[in-house]
Amino acid sequence: MTAETTAPQAGAGAGFLALNAGSSSLKFALFPAEGDAALATGQVDRIGPDGAMKIKNAAGEPIAPAEGGFTDHAAALATVIATVKRAFPALNFAAIGHRVVHGGIFYSAPVVVDEAVLETLATLSPFAPLHQPHNIAGIRAATEAFPGVPQVACFDTAFHRGQPFVNDTFALPHRYYEIGVRRYGFHGLSYDYVTGELGRIAPHLMSGRVVVAHLGNGASMCAIHRGRSVASSMGYSALDGLPMGTRCGQLDPGVMLYMLDQEGLNTAQIRQILYNESGLLGLSNGLSNDMRTLEAADNAEAHRAIDYFVFRVQRELGAMAAVMGGIDALVFCGGIGENSRVVRRRVCERLGWMGIEIDHGRNAESATVISSEFSRTTVMIVPTREDLVIARAARAAAGLSETAAT
Repeated sequence: MTAETTAPQAGAGAGFLALNAGSSSLKFALFPAEGDAALATGQVDRIGPDGAMKIKNAAGEPIAPAEGGFTDHAAALATVIATVKRAFPALNFAAIGHRVVHGGIFYSAPVVVDEAVLETLATLSPFAPLHQPHNIAGIRAATEAFPGVPQVACFDTAFHRGQPFVNDTFALPHRYYEIGVRRYGFHGLSYDYVTGELGRIAPHLMSGRVVVAHLGNGASMCAIHRGRSVASSMGYSALDGLPMGTRCGQLDPGVMLYMLDQEGLNTAQIRQILYNESGLLGLSNGLSNDMRTLEAADNAEAHRAIDYFVFRVQRELGAMAAVMGGIDALVFCGGIGENSRVVRRRVCERLGWMGIEIDHGRNAESATVISSEFSRTTVMIVPTREDLVIARAARAAAGLSETAAT
């Protein structure tokens, strides 16, 4: 059952909640029946005894949280719902949208969730152990809080389904491919939004070869040819490809064998290292996982982390261009991609052979187009909106067409 085929018609007073449940956080945004502007956005951090919530309205003004707790995801969601209902009493929730990291080989589009869907999603938890269980918990908590309201799952992997076999597989015995050990790719909601925006503001580029660099605490790159994903830097898990805030990125599997055989680490200890102690944090010897902190530090540890990050982005960019036989546009998005003029400048250095040349003034101003007039390849910044992709899917589930909702 897809999000486009269900549910009653929503009225003008409908509210649509977009939820993004992580391992220790819950991001959310509330949207009205029409328009792209969120009525409220917020986040619960450090779910558990030390949990705290921040929420603001469309004007950026803080909204006082309702009384409640953050001991677990269900309690955090209950507090979010109570806060939103108190701040917007006239809204009736018509559908709730959820970011779900993994849709496996089963889902290539948003889907209205029922028990059968939840059972299928649970089978994918081994593929994304730090994300999938919390995504499912968020759906179950929202279902309990809003009985009868459509819950819509939106998948980070869906955008990449349909890639060519050579970009979808590993060189393992074929039985692993058949049971789902494949290159799935992630950040699909972000790539979905950016692709849609490019189709709106630069349609001539969408008929060609585009590389989108989603750079943030989670980071990946995607080759998009004629509007379709043909390759992604991420693979089976959200660990692969670029180094991230605390995740390692590409790693020779022999390193994990060394950890197992020589250091005697168990899988939980290795998972902790690869997901939480590596990336920018590990490269900087524990200084920070935040690019802003590293840029401000200006010391050897920070330089080491930034140098490696930039190098890997450049390396992946070359690979993505090779997959497509060239490149017409490079698009930056994500927290680092949208805000770090240093990273953008350094990534684009030494890429004249790809036809890339940036205008340093435009880059410093974070203009939409930052390439120079002499650049053969267009370089752009397109702020991503994963929450809006989720909200649009929720609207569709409630019977509002895309044209009615924008």
